[in-house]
Amino acid sequence: MADRDAVTSASLLRLKERGEKITCVTSYDASFTCLLEQAGVEVLLVGDSLGMVVQGHDSTLPVRMADMIYHASCVARAGQFALRIVDMPFMSYSSVDRALGNAARLMRAGAHMVKLEGGRGIADSVRALTEHGIPVCAHLGLTPQSVHQLGGYRVQGRDAESAQRLLEDARLLEKSGASVLVLECIPADLARQVSQCLRIPSIGIGAGPDCDGQVLVLYDLLGITPGKRPSFSRNFLEDSDDIPGALRAFVEAVKAGRFPAPQHSFS
Repeated sequence: MADRDAVTSASLLRLKERGEKITCVTSYDASFTCLLEQAGVEVLLVGDSLGMVVQGHDSTLPVRMADMIYHASCVARAGQFALRIVDMPFMSYSSVDRALGNAARLMRAGAHMVKLEGGRGIADSVRALTEHGIPVCAHLGLTPQSVHQLGGYRVQGRDAESAQRLLEDARLLEKSGASVLVLECIPADLARQVSQCLRIPSIGIGAGPDCDGQVLVLYDLLGITPGKRPSFSRNFLEDSDDIPGALRAFVEAVKAGRFPAPQHSFS
């Protein structure tokens, strides 16, 4: 572990170029951060999903900047190698100025990169952040902060018009400076098209096997999510002796192309 190089956005680009899958898991505290790094996970996402799996809300909307700063700090204190991406919570990037100010707070708390949800509407903020030295991960498809506008947690991009719009948004976000793109709950064929047309890495969740990497919410991966576990996830603890074994099994399954399987994808 002591000789392991720190993961950077340049590292992720090299993995994509080599065709090696990227592994990403959400982390919200120091203890799991250590276990995830020991398992070989390259990217830790301090996700606003903590609002649901940690705080008990029914969406990510109640999560505040103070919550994200707190959890980002917890992860940063323990993290040594993995790239840390931190979600910007609901309405924290509603203008370019707000995005710059709040992203700076997350970077000071230990983020290596910040994640914003949305398409062309956030392009100016993405451009401004990258121009000020703040790396950005974009997020398209099912964007949980827009759950009420989308009519619930539903697969996106299933018709030709919305698929084309998503593809155009992905290209625009890359052009605006995004370093990584998360694709959530979109048809596998569309995710493959997006991944192939971009130079930057794509990380999928419910987006099929052809993204450059895969991310799962930690609690889904361990089968301890409150309520129903998403259909695109897999409980890796079922076939493992302990939590470290489940985390290693996830990394191995993603690297080998065994996860996601067809039942974890949408057509």
